[in-house]
Amino acid sequence: MISIQSKLPHTGVTIFSVMSKLAEEHNAVNLSQGFPDYECDPKLLNFVTDAMLNGNNQYAPMPGLPVLRELIAEKVSDLYGANYNPDTEITITAGGTQAIFTALSSCINSGDEVIIFEPAYDSYAPAIKLLGGLVKPYELSPPNYEIDWEMVKKLFTANTKMIILNSPQNPTGCILSDKDIKALIKLTKNTDILILSDEVYEHIIFDNNKHRSIALYPELRERSFITASFGKLLHATGWKTGYCLAPENLMKEFRKVHQFNVFSVNTPMQVGIANYLKDKETYMGLSHFFQQKRDFFSSLLAETRFKLLPCNGSYFQCVSYAHLNQEKDTDMAIRLVKEFGVASIPVSAFYMKHTDHQVLRFCFAKKQETLEKAVERLMKL
Repeated sequence: MISIQSKLPHTGVTIFSVMSKLAEEHNAVNLSQGFPDYECDPKLLNFVTDAMLNGNNQYAPMPGLPVLRELIAEKVSDLYGANYNPDTEITITAGGTQAIFTALSSCINSGDEVIIFEPAYDSYAPAIKLLGGLVKPYELSPPNYEIDWEMVKKLFTANTKMIILNSPQNPTGCILSDKDIKALIKLTKNTDILILSDEVYEHIIFDNNKHRSIALYPELRERSFITASFGKLLHATGWKTGYCLAPENLMKEFRKVHQFNVFSVNTPMQVGIANYLKDKETYMGLSHFFQQKRDFFSSLLAETRFKLLPCNGSYFQCVSYAHLNQEKDTDMAIRLVKEFGVASIPVSAFYMKHTDHQVLRFCFAKKQETLEKAVERLMKL
């Protein structure tokens, strides 16, 4: 056998794949992986079908179809007052994760340090390591997962190249506050530090809170890649379509990488999404839609023995069981599948050191009957 030296020797299969496979094996209600179990809008499906039938089946332009980039520019301008040039500052990507990887690949070199906030989406650290970068994790703690920016400042060195943000955050559902933004502006002022802002849940935010997109702040926008996902926006995660925003000088480098690891993105999907997004109500009602689901799910969970943690955005509800036992969250998650038939994600999987606060994450982007069935089983704990 030919052997190679692994570039990620300590990385195995993602926890999402592990728990979904376990759920399938035990016929469990799968609230682990973050995808809906209901269909997207039939109008959207018709737009995509029509695009295919009308011959839109060859390569799209490398940055994405102009009409879709123009609609994104209009959306960002309307929501955040930020003007991105669709020709030079917006690129369509094969999902949010590809946008993140490409942004990192375009600027992280060997020895560059990247600050991430844990628990963190599990693609960040491996991507940084693949590029020869050094991950500088800042660990957040339940219940509120608040950031102490003075402690963050202590992570800064001459090699600090980037800070990765995620708001609303996966897995915690926390959001950045005005205080957080002011601290970030102060910390990065007069530096060359870049920001990668993962905003895939930008339209899923609750209780009249405001999404503080990095696009809102000129002093941050000039140093930032902003990534987003149509999968979250349109209830179609399997389409793997997203986009990246960045000032022209950063986007120029982004596209150098993008053209060689993806080149272009699924053409009929782009045509269909562009036609669908012409009606702005398709995404402006998402917060209300998911808040109803959050409130319904949390009202059911309140009858269980779990302690609910705050959820200000995303479609994930975290719960603590630390008051019940000190069982490792990985063991607890497996036991819930095998003994009670419900799959979750242990939040320690979102920490590099697998820090365990006895917290589990449930996805509530599900049908009402799915959530009812899951909680009916969890009541037996």
